[in-house]
Amino acid sequence: MGGDFGPRITVPATLDILRQYSFLRVVLLGDENEIRPHFTNIGDIPSDQYQIHHCSEAVAMDEKPSFAVRNKRDSSLWQALKLVADGQANACVSAGNTGALVAMSFLQLKTLTGITRPAICTKVPTSKGYTHLLDLGANIECSAEQLYQFGMMASLAVMASAVGGKKPSVGLLNIGVEEIKGRQQILDAAELLSADPEIDYIGFVEGDDLFKGTADIVVCDGFSGNIALKASEGVATMLSGFLKEALSQNLRSKVAGLLAGPALESLQQRLDPAAYNGACLLGLRGVVVKSHGGASVEGFSRALSVAVNEAHRDLPTLIEERLLNKIID
Repeated sequence: MGGDFGPRITVPATLDILRQYSFLRVVLLGDENEIRPHFTNIGDIPSDQYQIHHCSEAVAMDEKPSFAVRNKRDSSLWQALKLVADGQANACVSAGNTGALVAMSFLQLKTLTGITRPAICTKVPTSKGYTHLLDLGANIECSAEQLYQFGMMASLAVMASAVGGKKPSVGLLNIGVEEIKGRQQILDAAELLSADPEIDYIGFVEGDDLFKGTADIVVCDGFSGNIALKASEGVATMLSGFLKEALSQNLRSKVAGLLAGPALESLQQRLDPAAYNGACLLGLRGVVVKSHGGASVEGFSRALSVAVNEAHRDLPTLIEERLLNKIID
């Protein structure tokens, strides 16, 4: 129940999801005194669909992950992940401190066979649909082996959900497409990806390729990925603002806005960051979804839907089975 806005966003979003999925059971973890007041007008939701788990501690958004891991064992982050680790929950969704979520997930859930670090992966809109981008901040610096593992995991995850099992194309984010450009770990990662016959590696991609839809999956370190994601969200917000301003300047522009209403609404939906909220931590022995800290009710609902879908198809098991087959082969 964390994030920038807390229960006033997360609780309504949770109630919306419970109305959509009658089979769903949700445990809301946090300060019960802050959560309970937001449970109003819920007569249509059976009481057995939700449970409030009081936690006496909270991890601040700016708190160091190492401190949180050592001292915040009764926080909603730790307790939610413990439910997943103990098999009492199928997924954990949080809008809280990203570093703490990653560190606690790593400690409690562990990583899959052959994976050293989890990676945050989400969809970003492109001119062709969307692209999967990872890592988005779980690992600020990455070795060549870790970048290779990210590409392998994402490829397995996307292929597992694709109709016909078509291999997704994988690109490596770099400052140029030439083979001699980039830091050494990126050059080494390129060799590892290209040497794997089960990965459709297409080479280096640049920042603008990300939104052209050049690759189905774009791999990078968490530092670069987080900046790319936040920059794209900022551009989308700026463009929406410019558009609204341009269509409200005078009577003629207002009339034009009314005539173009359906097209503008479709454009806004494609650019809205809320539509793509909910990033999976790939590589863990459990489903963990990170929501943007400043997500709206719609955005947090989207993150919850991602968790429901990934838990339903048991994504960690799908990835591990394919990883084991690679090891055996």
